[in-house]
Amino acid sequence: MLFCLSGCFLIIALALNLRLGVTNISFLSIYQALFAFDGSTEHLIIRTVRLPRSLIAVFVGAALAVAGTLMQGITRNPLASPSILGINAGAAFAVVLATLIMAGHSLSLYAGFAFLGAAITAILVYSVASLGRGGITPLNLTLAGAALSAFFASLTSGILIISQRTLEEIRFWLAGSVTGRDLDLFFQILPYFLIGLLLAFLLGKQLTILSFGEDIAQGLGQETTWIKSLAAISIVLLAGSSVAIAGPISFIGLIIPHLTRFLVGLDYRWIIPYSALLGAILLVFTDTISRFIIPPQEIPVGLVMPLVGTPFFIYLTRWKVK
Repeated sequence: MLFCLSGCFLIIALALNLRLGVTNISFLSIYQALFAFDGSTEHLIIRTVRLPRSLIAVFVGAALAVAGTLMQGITRNPLASPSILGINAGAAFAVVLATLIMAGHSLSLYAGFAFLGAAITAILVYSVASLGRGGITPLNLTLAGAALSAFFASLTSGILIISQRTLEEIRFWLAGSVTGRDLDLFFQILPYFLIGLLLAFLLGKQLTILSFGEDIAQGLGQETTWIKSLAAISIVLLAGSSVAIAGPISFIGLIIPHLTRFLVGLDYRWIIPYSALLGAILLVFTDTISRFIIPPQEIPVGLVMPLVGTPFFIYLTRWKVK
C-alpha cells in the first residue's frame, strides 16, 4: 500500500515538474511531446529542458537519499549524510579543481574526479574522527565532517577567486541545480547511479543485521569489514555521480532516512528502496517549488533545500544525538 502511494506521489511530482514553470504546459501537450513529437515550442521545452531536468531530479534525489541511508546504517550516526560529513564538499572541490586544470573536457572525466574527491573525503573524515576521544562516535564524525567540509569549501572559494574562467563555468552548478543538463549528460552518469543503487539494494539484509551492532553481526558470521567497504563504494558512486551532474545538494541524505525508518521500520531491505522513492519525490517537488519563489526567476534547488533541512538538522542535534 505504502509503495503504491509513494509511486503515485512520484508520478504526480513528475507531472507537475513537467507542467509548471515560466511557461505552463498542458498535460495533453506533455503526452504529445513524449509520444507524438511535432517540433513545436512546447514540445521542445518538454523534450530538451524539462524532461532531462525531471529525470536528473529523480535519480539525484534517490541517490542522495540512499547514500545518506547507507552512511547512517554503517556508522549508526543519526547525523550522517553526504553533506553533513563533507562528502559533497570534497567531491565539489575535486570537480572545481578539474575544471580549473582541464577546461572543456567531458562530463565523464569530471565524474571521475567527483568520485575521487568523495572517496578521499570519506577516508579523511573517518581518519580524523578516529583521532578524537572515544574514537569514531557520532559526535566525532559530525565534527570531522564539518571541519573538512569547511576546509574544502575554502579551497573551492580560493580557486574561484583566482580563476574567473572557472567561476563563470561552474558558479551555477555550485549552487546545486538540476537545470541546464541534457539527456546526453544524464545517460553518461546513469550507469554510476544504477551500479550504486543496485549495490545498496543487495546490502539490505546485511545492513539490517549490522544495525544491531558490530559484535552481533560478527557473531552471526558477517564479514563486517567487507560489508562496510561495499557500502562505502556505493556511497561514493551515488554521492559522486550526484555531485558531478547536479552539484552539491544538501540535506536529502539527512532527512529521508529518518522519515523512511519512521514509516517502514528498521529493516534495510525496505528502508533502502523506500528512501530512493522518497528522496526522488522530495527533490522533484522542491525543484518545482523553486521556480515560483522569485518569479519569473528560478532559484537553484540546492539553495531551497536548506530551508527544509536546517530545522530538521537542529531537531536531530537537539533530540537524537547523545
